[in-house]
Amino acid sequence: MKKTAIAVAMMISATTAVHAEPITLYGLINVSAQSVDEGEGRFSEMKSNNSRFGLKGDYALDDGLTLVYQLEWGVNVSDSSSSNVTARNQYIGLTGGFGEVRLGRHDTALKMSQAKIDQFNDFEGDLGALWEAEVRANNSISYFTPVINGFGAQLTYILEDSADAEDAYSVALFYGDENLKSINFYASLALDAEVNGYDAMRLNTQTKIAGVTLGAILQRQEDIETGLKQDGWLISAAYPLGKTELKAQYQTLEDDNSFSVGLDYKAGKNTTLFAWYSSFNLETPQPDRDYLAVGIKHRF
Repeated sequence: MKKTAIAVAMMISATTAVHAEPITLYGLINVSAQSVDEGEGRFSEMKSNNSRFGLKGDYALDDGLTLVYQLEWGVNVSDSSSSNVTARNQYIGLTGGFGEVRLGRHDTALKMSQAKIDQFNDFEGDLGALWEAEVRANNSISYFTPVINGFGAQLTYILEDSADAEDAYSVALFYGDENLKSINFYASLALDAEVNGYDAMRLNTQTKIAGVTLGAILQRQEDIETGLKQDGWLISAAYPLGKTELKAQYQTLEDDNSFSVGLDYKAGKNTTLFAWYSSFNLETPQPDRDYLAVGIKHRF
């Protein structure tokens, strides 16, 4: 794994040194100190919350086309292990009047459909802790339509990759602005078919009222092998107070549920100090668990 990290660093250095075309080097370092109780006694740990780095760029082609690409890796900055550097979204594609096509590894349309409703993304309270369908698909083709009057769509087609496998797809329709800037409303409907062993449907909506950002998600998922169907819902809220943002979230999956509260403090343009608490109430035989964390995240 050290050889992998060195190779990546050398590639980035060589690429940025050539200056053959515009390239953006970016990343997120997100680390927290946590107190954890997962049913076998409380302990403390350091957690790297999906810290990552990557490079991306675009290059003008003929006939109104633009080449786009992204190479992103996850990195565990709190521990050294065989999985210290892992692959995230990595693709090459074309954009034009038809929209955009991306080939490679990419988040599915359903995963992307929730936009920024999950207030505890990358932490223990991430909606993926209870729900399926948070998939970054290998061997995939992603298509994004042009946005017309606020409406758009995304389609993910996942190639079967072997003779005995099944192809899969994920599709999402959306309206509004996921950043709640040009319009204070966002909604989407997404479906998965045969994706990572599950069929799923997700309905998402988010708005801003009197400065409070409110979000809600409904999800139905079905295990293709067992036929087990499960329903869940999520509500989230965030409220800014100067440089501080207060946030809360509640999520269910049948009889399982989780609750998270937290605050972010904007210490600088790209740096945030945070604290949060998450509690999970789960069906037996799974034990209940809770987490308390403080940390720092910095974007570059």
